[in-house]
Amino acid sequence: MSDGRPKVELDILYKISQAMAHQHDERALLVEVLHVMETEMGLSRATVSLRRPDTDVFEIEASHGLTDAEISRGRYRMGEGVTGRVAQTGKASIVSDITKDPHFLDRTRARGSAKISFLCVPIVHQRRVIGTMSIDRPIAPEPALRRDLTFLKLVADLLAEAMASIRAQNEEKESLSAENRRLRLQLGERFHPSNIIGNCGSMRQVYEQIAQVAASTASVLIRGESGTGKELVARAIHYSSPRKGNAMVAVNCAALPENLVESELFGHEKGAFTGAVQQRRGRFEQANGGTLFLDEIGEIVPAVQIRLLRVLQERVFERVGGEKPIAVNVRIIAATSRNLEEEIAAGRFREDLYYRLNVFPIHLPPLRERRSDIMALADHFVLKYGAMYGKNVRRISSAAINMLMAYHWPGNVRELENAIERAVLTGTDDVIHAYTLPPSLQTGEETGTAVLPREGASLRGMVEAYEREIIVDALKKHRGNAAAAARELQTTPRIINYRIRNLGLVPRKYRGAWPSPTRPPCAALHEGLQTARSLRAPPACAKQPAPRPRSRPPRR
Repeated sequence: MSDGRPKVELDILYKISQAMAHQHDERALLVEVLHVMETEMGLSRATVSLRRPDTDVFEIEASHGLTDAEISRGRYRMGEGVTGRVAQTGKASIVSDITKDPHFLDRTRARGSAKISFLCVPIVHQRRVIGTMSIDRPIAPEPALRRDLTFLKLVADLLAEAMASIRAQNEEKESLSAENRRLRLQLGERFHPSNIIGNCGSMRQVYEQIAQVAASTASVLIRGESGTGKELVARAIHYSSPRKGNAMVAVNCAALPENLVESELFGHEKGAFTGAVQQRRGRFEQANGGTLFLDEIGEIVPAVQIRLLRVLQERVFERVGGEKPIAVNVRIIAATSRNLEEEIAAGRFREDLYYRLNVFPIHLPPLRERRSDIMALADHFVLKYGAMYGKNVRRISSAAINMLMAYHWPGNVRELENAIERAVLTGTDDVIHAYTLPPSLQTGEETGTAVLPREGASLRGMVEAYEREIIVDALKKHRGNAAAAARELQTTPRIINYRIRNLGLVPRKYRGAWPSPTRPPCAALHEGLQTARSLRAPPACAKQPAPRPRSRPPRR
């Protein structure tokens, strides 16, 4: 180099720092750095070799002045040749004339018999050699080679930090991508139709409809009362479709203020209205390539219905305050608990939008029309909230089963879930009793579920009803063993047998009634139904027939 060497070196370092600031790909960064050095320093050849993960092999990652064939031959093991020794010792090396040094292997076979100098420095991060950097330059005096080697070390140190930063960023991105894939897989498994609870005829029809429509792009309208699980069905459709790898965005139209519905759905430009301090992407843009779930679609005001109809027809919209058309590829799944036909007749819902949404309707039955699923759902919620609150709830008592089965469930599955959660949370043992269920289920005048006489209930009758439930629970727990039930209730076998006879109970009915540890704690619905029949046993005051006296053999 000339006497202007310091200025040239500063220019090189500045350009290298600019490359490090803008490049986020390791190989692209190395190629750009080598190009800068070749341009400013006049190098004939330069290479960067990196250690392969979990090995002691170094391969050329980036080069300048080498062909692809020459690059493919540039492999060095630890201690092999000049490059291998630099990698092994972590110390820079100068070869004044490659033709006179036996350690120079010329593995790439790019030099031939040319007389050139070879400089190689290690790239070290956290005291570990992660690569080497080497250059070929015309033969020069020793002091000039030493200056070049010092400068090369400085560049290698900068590269080490830049490469470590890029690798850390890539590892973080890969970790986030893996976590994202894992969460998507969990969501897909959680919302798969096979994980929706219910086996009645109407629910089996829903499963068939999900399977029919999932693979298509048709709009779906899910209808049903509040709390029947419309969003669960919408997610099952999404995660069973080819769009499951993309986002599903849910919007509750009933929860959006009327003046913000358009901005929420379509987004807005900066300054479109007071408070719009920056541009905002709407739900349609967020769901591009995936699914948009519009819950309670019947609540949308007519002005927004017109824009929504255009998006469904053209798949194009503009942000609020914008003029640029934005094309989206979104599948629409809508849900409503309203009677849209009545809304159309009243002029509150557009008929053309209704037909756009109602391409494939799915009707979810209310819980009162699928009573055979009540106990399966109750079992599921017992397991769920037992694990959540650390309660070892193993079963539901007979009286509680009767109340669950007789109640009309105006809030549907959501109300059942809340009732079971409350019972698990307030329970003090491993059984859900009738008295731990919400008061709404225990009001006979409103629900018709009372286990006691509706009118004229005496103190004796109420005490016996409570006593019956306690004794039945103890007999179930000990498989009909009255003596064991007496020990648990801290009384004597004589007293417990007396009470069993007075209540008309039959202990042998409860042999094997307690669920095994491997079974779901409340899975046996027939146990509750059989126990329910015992409630229709003879009244407590009914006397049992006296035993017939045994005849004695005649004396001889």
